[in-house]
Amino acid sequence: MTQPLSGLRFLDLTRLLPGPAATMHLADFGAEVIKIEDTGEGDYMRVMPPRVADADGESVNPVFAAVNRGKRSMRVDLKTAGGRDVLLRLVETADALIEQFRPGVMDRLGLGWDVLHARNPRLVRCSLTGYGQNGPLAQAAGHDLNYCALAGVLDQNRASSTGAPAIPNLQIGDLLGGTLASLSALLMAVIGAQRTGQGSRVDVAMTDALLVHHFMPHAVLDGGDTPVPSQTLLTGGVPCYRIYETRDDRHLALGALELKFWQAFCEGAGLSDLAKRHWALGETPGSQAAHDTIERVAARLRERTLGEWLEALAKVDTCVAPVLTPAEALQHPQALARELVHRRGGVTHVGRLARFDDAAWTPPATASSGAHTFELLRELGYKEKAIEELRATGSVRGESS
Repeated sequence: MTQPLSGLRFLDLTRLLPGPAATMHLADFGAEVIKIEDTGEGDYMRVMPPRVADADGESVNPVFAAVNRGKRSMRVDLKTAGGRDVLLRLVETADALIEQFRPGVMDRLGLGWDVLHARNPRLVRCSLTGYGQNGPLAQAAGHDLNYCALAGVLDQNRASSTGAPAIPNLQIGDLLGGTLASLSALLMAVIGAQRTGQGSRVDVAMTDALLVHHFMPHAVLDGGDTPVPSQTLLTGGVPCYRIYETRDDRHLALGALELKFWQAFCEGAGLSDLAKRHWALGETPGSQAAHDTIERVAARLRERTLGEWLEALAKVDTCVAPVLTPAEALQHPQALARELVHRRGGVTHVGRLARFDDAAWTPPATASSGAHTFELLRELGYKEKAIEELRATGSVRGESS
């Protein structure tokens, strides 16, 4: 089967998690992705813990190996004239370039939009940053936690025991605000370039994307109230949408937002007298009445173990799920049936973003640093003498010549 992105070439100048994960998705669906790292330290994630042995017995960071699978690898010093020439030759052959530098860095390198656009008018350039290309924080340093804080996300993610904001172990800012936002924007821009013959500049700010998608708290504000964690519809303020503890100190996630699902749950849990205690019938989120119902449900669910409740509710048409550990999630029958989990050496690769024509998929290998440098230079038309000069001046690095 022809991959949906076959024939497209993306230049990846990003590091760490959000940008590399975006281009991982592109590579997973057939695009050629060329990962371009500097000739010094390169992508910082290469050397971060934890470390595992890959399929070749080499010590790798498993996140790095996962998000950089299927890419070709070059090492180029963009601060040298030779390195800039290499990148510009690549630009002539590419559909898009994605970079993750602070605003202005590409211009200072002599690789600003005007230069890139002149070399390839169809090129899309995506700039992925925390705060965007303008505004008072444009030059500020930041990471996932900072973007979630500024967008109001952390305020709504508070530990019930202390009331303090809790750090999610899903990098929401990096992966929703960065990876998925830049992936969507890149593909939209590439489609536009194919239709018009003109590339475009794409400015993706992780904080922007979080703010854009924070619909529920904004709706509460529009209604004249302040969104208080644990007191609104989707933060546990109603009995039908909460996390409950079971007798064995495990947890059951109940998501019976619709009345029919709540009524089915109440019947299956032996709480039929609570069937009318639902937000759609006037149970106000965060109210004392809602709190009293929550206490009734909590007491009932503490009477049995998680396994017993899952068995009891298995044939009930309602929205319940066990709160699994990451290890349990990888082994759940649903994940296995979907053929999501693949392992190469000590690295776990979890599926692709979507299934196309139900085709089987195997994760490709992750290239070692600079594995394709000299191969790509030859493809670009560099002669051996010119390649040796680039290597000797430190403009490029690779595994071998």
